[in-house]
Amino acid sequence: MADSTPLLSQPNSVKSESTTPPLEKHHPSLDSTIERCIGDFGWAQFLQALLVSSAWIFDAQQTFITVFTDAHPTWHCITHQHGCNSISNICYLPKNSWAWDWPSHTSIISEWNLECAASIITGLPASSFFMGCLVGGLVLATLADSSLGRKNLLFLSCLTMSLSALLTIFSTNIWVYSALKLVCGFCRATIGTCALVLTTELVGKRWRGEVGVIGFFCFTIGFLSLPAIAYLNRGSPWRYLYVWTSIPGILYSMLVHFFVHESPRWLFVRGRKEEAVATLKSIAPPSHSGCLTWSFSGVSFEQETCNNGNVYSTIKMLVQKGWAFRRLLPVMVIGFGIGIVYYGMPLGLGNLSFNLYLSVTFNALSELPSSLVTILLIGKLNRKISVLAFTMISGIFSVMCALKGQVWARFQIGLELISFFSASTAFNILLIFTIELFPTCVRNSATSLVRQALVFGGVFGPMLVAAESRNEISSYGVFGLVIGCSGLFAVCLPETRGRTICDTMDEEEHKEKAACNSVGDVLA
Repeated sequence: MADSTPLLSQPNSVKSESTTPPLEKHHPSLDSTIERCIGDFGWAQFLQALLVSSAWIFDAQQTFITVFTDAHPTWHCITHQHGCNSISNICYLPKNSWAWDWPSHTSIISEWNLECAASIITGLPASSFFMGCLVGGLVLATLADSSLGRKNLLFLSCLTMSLSALLTIFSTNIWVYSALKLVCGFCRATIGTCALVLTTELVGKRWRGEVGVIGFFCFTIGFLSLPAIAYLNRGSPWRYLYVWTSIPGILYSMLVHFFVHESPRWLFVRGRKEEAVATLKSIAPPSHSGCLTWSFSGVSFEQETCNNGNVYSTIKMLVQKGWAFRRLLPVMVIGFGIGIVYYGMPLGLGNLSFNLYLSVTFNALSELPSSLVTILLIGKLNRKISVLAFTMISGIFSVMCALKGQVWARFQIGLELISFFSASTAFNILLIFTIELFPTCVRNSATSLVRQALVFGGVFGPMLVAAESRNEISSYGVFGLVIGCSGLFAVCLPETRGRTICDTMDEEEHKEKAACNSVGDVLA
């Protein structure tokens, strides 16, 4: 029977001599040694996982907040003398013939008179945010694997993201606002990656799937909170949304600093044995307290320790190792396709003939079944097939959403929800797939690069949406074609369901060579 562990599967109980790395023949692996101490799931681990995963709430809020702050407000005709009607283009109407339905300060579009600005201008703040995420991911990605560690980078990222979001309330024009969104995106870049990797490294194999999905649920809560906050503040200045979402983020950062533990696995591979043992003592369940008296001297830290060179040594390893690059490139291409749909679709909800608050709420709610599907199916289905299937479904329904006509308009929101649900599920599976594809010493960097590919897709979403609002292009048609084509790259990746995870590049490379040799023997 296949192992049903949702995320990182347990290793096979028996390994053949040909597939056992040389290190394990003489020393217990780091993975198996830590597993003895934290294999069971206790309250200390649950609270740590919940606290760390809560970072996704604030991540989601800042990611999608422009859906409301940068929305094109509704308007009405004051007089019909100049041909003003509900389908008129206000750019060709006298200013005294129409008015906004709400006060001008409810959106940056109405406050700064951007209703007739080019799509590249109105989409600039959201695109700047995702561009900041892209640059921040490239600059900060390796710090969690090298000098700072998972906890410190999570703390600094949450704090600086919230502070920069708070500063946006002082924006005086679209250019200052876009610059601050760029900074906010830069600071936010590694939050999701650090939270996901840290939670999965604080627990044993049996529970990694469950705690990994906690983060996805928290992201959904953050996304779902936005339409509620926006609805309660309708008619109020758009700046209020940034106040209500940034201040709690600052307070949360303080909780991370004082109460979250660093990953014991990362501490071990960095050679900080005493700190790692102290962390294990604080989170190990009472039933495993006896393991704390065991010695970790049997684990070979020379071979387990990662490259201690510059902070970009991990990216260098990923590029130089052929097997690693052959995995990294396809998952980044898939990530780009998923990202353009996942981040672009919510921004385009204002272009649909449906209530904006309800549309965003339905999209956020669709992430709940997406997380449930992930946790229920990830241990039973192949990763490759799952990613391929959900990207294809998302692409097909996104293209259908772009079709014109009264018949299609009735089902538009339903088609959009199916596409977004499929993209969300593909997103969840891809992140889990990436964690399983790479060893501990480069896992955070690899996952960060994949997330940067996701946000790189998000860079183009706002501009496509803004272009559609001016009837220049069908953004949903483009979304569907891109995610459908990128999902095909899943066939280039090895299947990871049921495999044990590795801690070093050498260990993973040995496993890769053993797998190739076994395939060669079969073909021979």
